[in-house]
Amino acid sequence: MPDTPITRRRVLAGGAALGAAALAGATPWNTPAAAAAPRPAPRTDPFTLGVASGDPDHTSVVLWTRLAPDPLAPDGRGGMPDQAVDVHWQIAEDEHFTRPTASGTATTGPDDAHTVHIEARGLRPGAHYHYRFRTGTHISPVGRTRTTPAPGARTDRFAFAFASCQSFTHGHYTAQRHLADEDLDLVAFLGDYIYETGETGTAGRPHIPAHEVHDLPGYRIRHAQYKTDTDLQAAHAAFPWAVVFDDHELENNWADDHPHGGQPSPEFTRRRAAALKAYYEHMPLRPAQRPHGPDLHLYRTLTFGRLARLHLLDTRQYRDVQSTPDREDPDRTLLGAEQKNWLLDALATTPAQWNILAQQVFFSQRDFAAGTPRSFSDDAWDNYKAERDQVRDHLAGVRNPVVITGDVHANYVVDIKADFDDPASATVATELVGTSFTSGGDGTHHNPGDAVQLAENPHIKFIDRTRGYVRNTLTPTHWQADYRTVERVSTPGAPITDLARFTIADGTPGAVPQA
Repeated sequence: MPDTPITRRRVLAGGAALGAAALAGATPWNTPAAAAAPRPAPRTDPFTLGVASGDPDHTSVVLWTRLAPDPLAPDGRGGMPDQAVDVHWQIAEDEHFTRPTASGTATTGPDDAHTVHIEARGLRPGAHYHYRFRTGTHISPVGRTRTTPAPGARTDRFAFAFASCQSFTHGHYTAQRHLADEDLDLVAFLGDYIYETGETGTAGRPHIPAHEVHDLPGYRIRHAQYKTDTDLQAAHAAFPWAVVFDDHELENNWADDHPHGGQPSPEFTRRRAAALKAYYEHMPLRPAQRPHGPDLHLYRTLTFGRLARLHLLDTRQYRDVQSTPDREDPDRTLLGAEQKNWLLDALATTPAQWNILAQQVFFSQRDFAAGTPRSFSDDAWDNYKAERDQVRDHLAGVRNPVVITGDVHANYVVDIKADFDDPASATVATELVGTSFTSGGDGTHHNPGDAVQLAENPHIKFIDRTRGYVRNTLTPTHWQADYRTVERVSTPGAPITDLARFTIADGTPGAVPQA
């Protein structure tokens, strides 16, 4: 995107061009369902925010779009009228939709910001599909998605990327554009999809509205602003995504019913409800994840044949408040009792060869201070030490456990030790931490404190602070992690390179660097 501030006029012009191109290249829908139009359709192109798919299983996948001809309208309604609208959808194995596998009509309205969440069912396992939406004479861009292999199926390859932290104001979505060109089965996004702040930034992409958002219209506008980025749209349209939130989708470092540094209040409960509703509205999540007031059931599992199982965690809604003096209290929780029991049961019964914990905050011990006393983050698992160690001990009994993490705007590779204070203790799992897409700006390879981290934490094997994502290729014999980074996000167009590559051998925890 150019280095000029985004405006509503520019967004509308770009969205109209995208919709016109999609319509010009599309086959008309002549089915009876499409011909029937009992409700008025938008007069201008409503598909300015693109399309997305997510949470695939072996026979179904979620298809998403939002009708928003004026995506940054100040009332948060995206330029849509206060009435219901019919949206037709199709999914097919060929990009020309000559034989749709499934199709239907959904009705959406202002209560859901005119978003659509379709669970397309009756699909073949392990198959590629194309999908699109139509309302009135407007046809959306075409997205591509894929179902998972059947449960228990032998699978030779599972390729996915994980990423996090994409501040709109901190940089251009160059890495997302490169991500769209990968050959992947899934993208796992680990939190901070939006930022709630009123930042202007230095990349010519100021937040709209120009203040911190607190209410439902504000969060809807902020999500819409992020989704107007055509590079992000391309990455969503290329593969199914599995998403979890962290803190900035609501407020920095919130914890359960507590705002950061504050006490529970009716105002924060209303803010949490607004943020989670807007989050669900803009993500390709199943109806099972639809929020109820301030609560959204986010933790869940995706399975990819016998090869891999992905456990997606929620480390915000159930945690105790951050408290440095209490970090070793055995009763402190990051997951909450119900989610922890679900996770431990899932780890005890998983048949998968590779078992992945997809979660938000740094899992392994990370001491920032040279010598004594030690210093730990109060927002990461180090502040919930007993529960972290309990989960770690369960991972030790699981085949090929790998924790993938976002949040910290840096790449790390870490050996998860049976005892973090004893470097000679067994390595029981691996943690791969991905940098941000843009948050923190261009970044650098190393900060002055990185040498201290490496010295004080010998289980940390690698640190780098440039921007990008981690591409992973899993086979029955090994896991390959490619740390893919761009040299800058302050201006668009940077090439992407493989900064580093690590492999994990089947049956041998710990990542090994490759030349």
